[in-house]
Amino acid sequence: MQTSKRLPIIQALLAAILFGASAPLSKLLLNEIDPIVLAALLYIGSGLSATVIQSIQRLVTGNRPVEAQLKRADLPWMAGAILTGGVLAPILLMVSLDKTPAATASLLLNFETVATALVAGLVFRESIGRSVWMAVGLVTLASVVLSWNGGSWGFSVGALGVLGACILWGLDNNLTRNVSAKDPLAIVMLKGFGAGGFSLLLALLLGRSLPGALVVVLSLLVGGFCYGLSIALFVLALRSLGAARTGTLYASAPFVGAALSLAVFRDGLNVQLILSLPLMAGGPLLLLRENHTHSHQHDTLEHEHCHTHDDHHGDHHARESDSEPGSHTHWHRHEPVSHAHDHTPDLHHRHGHEDMVSD
Repeated sequence: MQTSKRLPIIQALLAAILFGASAPLSKLLLNEIDPIVLAALLYIGSGLSATVIQSIQRLVTGNRPVEAQLKRADLPWMAGAILTGGVLAPILLMVSLDKTPAATASLLLNFETVATALVAGLVFRESIGRSVWMAVGLVTLASVVLSWNGGSWGFSVGALGVLGACILWGLDNNLTRNVSAKDPLAIVMLKGFGAGGFSLLLALLLGRSLPGALVVVLSLLVGGFCYGLSIALFVLALRSLGAARTGTLYASAPFVGAALSLAVFRDGLNVQLILSLPLMAGGPLLLLRENHTHSHQHDTLEHEHCHTHDDHHGDHHARESDSEPGSHTHWHRHEPVSHAHDHTPDLHHRHGHEDMVSD
């Protein structure tokens, strides 16, 4: 894989680390706060952090846009992502957990990685080769080993509900991929305030009480760092890697959470963690070694996203704003070209592979 492709892999892994850290930190807060209220505050915290960062960014750049802004045409994708991943999936999971053995639920939740890859390949026609499927398998197996607690196993209607929640989260990942060219902070704000507002309203309707001011602030801070920055990095990785690869890397979050729990709660090192480590590390290593090269045709493409002119964007039509140094955004046009090189399903390589073999 090209050196330039290592950055999005690092972004996806950092997103997983931040989100994985939310588990032990949230466990500490659950002693003082209702779970639904905590979920609401975590999402709202992510929206607030994105708002603060975007405000600082605008002050620094003199209100010059560095990222492409969300347009009306993007709203259906965002609405679908919020509905599936922020509203329907959590509700379906909560309802299903009451009717599903703990061991079954823990193992089935690992299906999100597979669901993301299946939706990416079957619905959105994303290129998924042998290396990606092997990485998905390794990460999924590692998650299964990590989550197995030796409890009773049983398949029920509730288990189908857990699978349904995973499919909804997989769909959320793919819907977000379709707006990944746009400002990641704006995406975080919409997701955070949308999902957080819904969860808070649900908590109030259910009569759940709000915690004290200190717990609220701590919850918002955890949400800002572990949810807000994580989602922003996830979106940046989606731009270059596509949903299947980013979702596979992001699936290392449970391992990160388990490792941090050892330090926070002083739990003993268990066999599951030791066995899952090489499997979990194998997924990212396979993606780093992936070499997807073939001759392909770029049709005429017009779009807007953050870019510089010392990369492949020197080919788009000249205009006054092209003289801007550094990263900037404007609507631009790419002319048709045919070539062969190593690539991933980034913003410029979302072509079909029906007659091609991917490695």
